[in-house]
Amino acid sequence: MTLPIPLDLEPMEARLVEAIPSDPGWQFEPKWDGFRCLAFRDGDEVALRSKSGQPFERYFPEIVERLRALDARRFVLDGELVVPAGEALSFDDLLQRIHPAASRVARLARETPATFLVFDLLVDEYGESLLDVPLRDRRLRLEAFAARQIATGDPRVRLSPATYERTTVDAWYARVGGALDGVVAKRADAAYRAGLRDGVVKVKAIRSADCVVGGYRLSERGDAVGSLLLGLYDADGRLDYVGFTSGFSAAEKRAVLARLRPLDAKASFEGRTPGGPSRWNRGKSTEWQAVRPELVLEVAFDQVTAGRFRHGTRPLRWRPDKSPRSCGLEQIAQSDKTLALFD
Repeated sequence: MTLPIPLDLEPMEARLVEAIPSDPGWQFEPKWDGFRCLAFRDGDEVALRSKSGQPFERYFPEIVERLRALDARRFVLDGELVVPAGEALSFDDLLQRIHPAASRVARLARETPATFLVFDLLVDEYGESLLDVPLRDRRLRLEAFAARQIATGDPRVRLSPATYERTTVDAWYARVGGALDGVVAKRADAAYRAGLRDGVVKVKAIRSADCVVGGYRLSERGDAVGSLLLGLYDADGRLDYVGFTSGFSAAEKRAVLARLRPLDAKASFEGRTPGGPSRWNRGKSTEWQAVRPELVLEVAFDQVTAGRFRHGTRPLRWRPDKSPRSCGLEQIAQSDKTLALFD
């Protein structure tokens, strides 16, 4: 491809915060429950790249076909791949796409086709890079691009909504309630900062973090996982132990053990490690097995103390689209605002 930006461009990231910004100068967008994706087109060539830089074309052939059918022959779009299921989105159906069998992917593309929700324009149809253009202007160009290129009601490619008004965000929540995965807020005057979290924050409807599986403890019988040991990378690139999760069914625990056994390693956590015996263990074994840090699991949690989950977390979903190295401690950083109740 001869586009002005490379295929390995890292998407702009978002920093997790506890509240939607209230000061002026922000553009708000819905946070979608899908796979982040950069879509490149140069003539007849179409490439899809995941957040971690992996090719997505073979898993979403219907999106490649639709993008190739647009009149514009050169562009780069930033957006989210989702799989609609009625009026909702199905992350389970989306996960099914990451499969080695081309025949199965082709069948799923017909039965549960994906949609590409576009929220940024990085290269326009004239081949001009917009990375240094402020978001407010990029959004205007994106809307003009969509008006020319994307048919109203197109089920495969759609323009994601955006607003500068907090009242509109409140209306989104009022309209769909808990179905909204959260809100992303971007500085309207910011350029596109590839791979960085400058000027973009996100508020999740439930507090969750994408964690690296760094080890596991066996069940009492030894034929299944008892708990998974979770880690996040610190600023120096060391994997710190942050807590555990164990909320799987009996069948899932056996399946997870089979998945982890080939990853057994001598070490994994390089910073803080799982602790040894304590008065809370009640005689239970604290032995654990390290694994290579290759799997990412999103977990829900309630509170954080001293950089660790205070309680056990709840597993939400595996994230094969996420690079383990992108899972940092900033996801669980928080400021204690309890005393604000007295203001």
